[in-house]
Amino acid sequence: MTDTITRELIPEGQRMSHTESLFGLHFPLLLEPFVYAATEKMSEDYSGGYWHFYTLSNEGFYMAPDNDESFHVICANCYEGDLSSDALGIVACLTAYSHLSFSRDIAFARTCAEHYHLLRDFMLDHEEARAILGAID
Repeated sequence: MTDTITRELIPEGQRMSHTESLFGLHFPLLLEPFVYAATEKMSEDYSGGYWHFYTLSNEGFYMAPDNDESFHVICANCYEGDLSSDALGIVACLTAYSHLSFSRDIAFARTCAEHYHLLRDFMLDHEEARAILGAID
C-alpha cells in the first residue's frame, strides 16, 4: 500500500529559492514561460494572472493559476473539456515537463522527466484525474 501524495503551497518568500533548487536558471528562462504559453494555447479562457506554486510530498512541483473559475480547454490531442484552475495547472506542467524532457541539456531533461512522473503520480489521486489524463494522453 502506498501513501497518498500531498501538496503544500509554497509561501511567496520561498518561491524563488524553491524553484532554483529544483530547476536552476531553467525555471525562469524555460520552464515557467513554457507553462504560461502552453496554458494560453490550450485555453482561450486563460488571460494571465497570479499562479500558486506547490511542492509535493514526493518531492515534485507544480504551479496552477490563482482562479476559482473553470477553463475550457482544447488540446493538441483532440481532448476538449472544462478543467479547474488546479487541473489546468497540472496539465500545463505535465505538458511542459514532457516537452522539455527532450532538451539538449541532459541534466535538465532528466529533471523534467523525473518531475513529470512525480506530478503524474500525484495527479492520479486528483478528483479530475480522468479529465487530466484525457488532456495529456
